[in-house]
This record gives sequence, structure tokens and C-alpha cells, in this order.
Amino acid sequence: MKSIAASRRYRSISAEFVRSIAVRELARHRSVKEAIKATKNKLHQAAGAYVAARIDYAAHLRQMRAARNRDELAAACARAMARHASSRERLPILPEFYAATLGSLPPVRSVLDVACGLNPLAIPWMPLAEGCEYYACDIYHDMVEFLGEFLRLAGVAGRAQVCDVIARCPTQHVDVALLLKAIPCLEQVDPAAGARLLDSLDADHLLVSFPAHSLGGLRKGMPENYTAHFMDLIAGRGWGVRRFLFAGELAFLVSRQCENVSGSF
Repeated sequence: MKSIAASRRYRSISAEFVRSIAVRELARHRSVKEAIKATKNKLHQAAGAYVAARIDYAAHLRQMRAARNRDELAAACARAMARHASSRERLPILPEFYAATLGSLPPVRSVLDVACGLNPLAIPWMPLAEGCEYYACDIYHDMVEFLGEFLRLAGVAGRAQVCDVIARCPTQHVDVALLLKAIPCLEQVDPAAGARLLDSLDADHLLVSFPAHSLGGLRKGMPENYTAHFMDLIAGRGWGVRRFLFAGELAFLVSRQCENVSGSF
């Protein structure tokens, strides 16, 4: 399995994450060759499909450092987000997405962005309190290093770190935890990952989203199926839930302090 971690396509991914998938697949398959193939398939489903080509993080940082004002920084962030499939899909709805989902909350002073991809670059569009602490985690070492530099450049308190959230969920308390289009990917690796994360994250509010269509653009009843799946995941927990359907994305705002379920289903 060392050959997988050393390959150009996967060498930036957390070795712990690769190892955990490889161990599962070795137990399920009769040969090492089959296990390697299955491990690569899981890595593609969980992460590789969203980063189709190498991202020149240094070039994007240069553009951000050259920004003379907030608008130019936001434009540089948008250019970088276009390189990641998940954040690229959200670009057309970005202002509407965060205004609708987070705008009604009390001042947001801390955020945990789980399996974040390039979503922290959307901070300029988020209604966050001044001095908000932002914590981000993902499995790509180079992406996390880039995001850490962005946070420092943007003057945002917090940090970015490499983390396999299937094995160990971050434990810090935050006002809002973001779990954006991550559950389907994580459940490709571990079917119980979604429910476990929802229970483990220490946040007053959870913003959870799902893709409303495939990477190829097909809807295939995905909003309805993911709505049913999410309601099954949180059944019996007594959490307040609001549902939002955007072009390309289905989102749920979960408030753990409220037992009344509202919003259009």
C-alpha cells in the first residue's frame, strides 16, 4: 500500500486516511491487487474526483497578496475556488447561500469547517462576527498549508490542519460547524461516518449540505433522496432543522438548542 501513498495523485493525502482505507479493503478482498484497486477507487470517490488537476497554490497566494482591497481579495478567492469541483459549483450561489443559511443566527464567533476543501476561501461571503475564529480540516497536506497561509493573509484567527475525521473528529466547541457536501463522500468510506460526525461535533449549529446533482449535472432525484437520508440520520435527536434548496445544493441548518422543526420540506 506504500505505492498508493507515494503516487503523484495521492501523495498529498493524509497517510492515516490512506492507511485506514487500505486496511478495510485488505480485509474485504482476496488479493493485494484487488485491495489496491478498491483503495484507489475509494480515494477517488472521497476526494480525488473533486480535484481533477494539480492546483498551483503558490500562484493563487501571489494573487491574494497582490489584492489591494477586500473586493480584489474576494475575486482572487473565487478564482482559486473554481479549481475545486465542490466550491466551483457553489460560486454562482455564494452570496445567497451564506446569507440565507447563516444570516438568521446570533453573531457567529467560531466556525469549524469539516472536510473543508477550498470552502474557507468563501469567508469574505460569510456573515461572521468580527474576530471570528475559523478552524478548517481536510485530508490534503498541500491544501491545508495553502488554507493556513490564506487565513494569515486575510487576518482571520484560527488554523487549518490535516485531519481524518472518520478516525478522529475535532473536539473543540464552536458556534457553527460546516459539513458541506461531505457526508456522501465520507459514507463511501464508512457508511456510519455521517451519523457519527453529527453526534460528535461540538457545535451549537450545524450547516450540512448535499449535492443537488451529480458532478456530471444529473439530478436523478437527489434532493428528495438526500432529504430522506438526512432526516433518517437525525431522527429522534430533537434538533431544530431548516431546509434550503439552491441551484446545485441542498442545505440543512441544524440548531441543537431548538426542538421545533421549521422550514419547507
